[in-house]
Amino acid sequence: MKIGIIGAGIAGLASAVRMASRGYEVHVFEANAYPGGKLSEFRLGKYRFDAGPSLFTMPQYVEDLYRVAAYAKPYPFHYQRLPVICHYFWEDGTRLQAHGDKKAFAKEVEEKLKVPQHRVWQAFDESAKKYELTGRIFLEKSLHRLGTWMNAKVLRAMLAIPGLDLFVSMDAANKRILKHPKLVQLFNRFATYNGSNPYKAPGLLNIIPHFEFHIGAYHPKGGMYSITQSIYELALEKGVQFHFNTPVEEILVENGNAYALKVKSKPIAFDYIISNMDVFFAYERLLPNERHPKRILNQQKSTSALIFYWGIKKAFFELNLHNIFFSDHYEKEFAEMEEGRLYEDPTVYLNITQKYESDDAPEGCENWFTMINVPHNSGQDWDSLIQLSRKRIQNKLSRILGVDIAPLIECEEVLDPRSIESKTFSHLGALYGTSSNNRMAAFMRHANFSNRIKKLYFCGGSVHPGGGIPLCLLSAKIVDDLMHDKNIKQ
Repeated sequence: MKIGIIGAGIAGLASAVRMASRGYEVHVFEANAYPGGKLSEFRLGKYRFDAGPSLFTMPQYVEDLYRVAAYAKPYPFHYQRLPVICHYFWEDGTRLQAHGDKKAFAKEVEEKLKVPQHRVWQAFDESAKKYELTGRIFLEKSLHRLGTWMNAKVLRAMLAIPGLDLFVSMDAANKRILKHPKLVQLFNRFATYNGSNPYKAPGLLNIIPHFEFHIGAYHPKGGMYSITQSIYELALEKGVQFHFNTPVEEILVENGNAYALKVKSKPIAFDYIISNMDVFFAYERLLPNERHPKRILNQQKSTSALIFYWGIKKAFFELNLHNIFFSDHYEKEFAEMEEGRLYEDPTVYLNITQKYESDDAPEGCENWFTMINVPHNSGQDWDSLIQLSRKRIQNKLSRILGVDIAPLIECEEVLDPRSIESKTFSHLGALYGTSSNNRMAAFMRHANFSNRIKKLYFCGGSVHPGGGIPLCLLSAKIVDDLMHDKNIKQ
């Protein structure tokens, strides 16, 4: 059997490994010169940067690919659990370390914020409950097949809906349990993991802290790009053929069956086709003559990002791998993004891989991945906004850290929604496809298969179950399951 895969993003790579491990001939077509999509890397002089995703959770989904591939040697992919997940900073001088150990984190919250530990434990317990009731069902299975719904676990989850906070916002659910505004803000932040607004997204999304605090947050040896490199090398070992600098021009369909890919103006026949391209562009560019699921494709887009990659000529010992500098008016910040604007006092995320990878920056220096959440591209004057945001971010970090940041920057690269779209084919630069700002969002994501075109499947962050490394890896598993379940195989 011959499989054609469009895109060498993380889900496309995972699909390639899974298909090749079944003995199929697999071809991956990638428009860029490198694998990984958003999960790539680059260098600025003596500084190395991971270009995209910076948080690593659920490492078992990477290891599962080695298991599927029947990898006989010790796994070459290595990682370590973070003893401190994130450092949090507020303008009033409050600082908080989110320890990977839940007991230590609850104690830290009690000492720094005077919040009783039992409130933190209640939040953890509710997050775990939501995951156990819904996570394995709705994240690891297709929501668009009847068989998913025909079992006792789903019935149990349905009966538990009143306690899953599906009909209240994340913010409301967090206020009910945590009370303290800074702690509520900290837990509201998890909505940004899929580009959503915690004041609109359902409280069910409070499942996300479970991944980080219970299962753990990790750092892969070599940086985040080592995830891409490991899976890519595994795919090569399994015989996958990669075609870089080779964009697919069209998915060819005949009698309701996807049968070939048009590449360099010529058709290449395949038994099955898997698209890891943003589903909006997959329809617009590759399926121009087919009926488009407009209701799904026109949903509200997720947020995007504005990232400044800075080489910093100083070591900051109060900073860690992950750092957050909060806005004093978090709800206002999200309200502005909803209107397509950038808030004057943005929350700043700062990732420094040099803390774990000494070679990522010269001695005594640090590589700063400095990011703010911004709306997706709707025609804003990004050139002006980049200049304004640079000043706002530098002023904010300088105030809180007590050091003038600007003269310490010796090199810079910028990524904005326009370049995110051009480099990764993410529609409008939205990092996670559609947002999760309503309770039905999970059910409105595009399925991992086509209802109208047989032998065509979809994986990646723009389809079910969503964006981020773990969910992209799961999308590849779901496609594999769908293709090989004799009861539902197309």
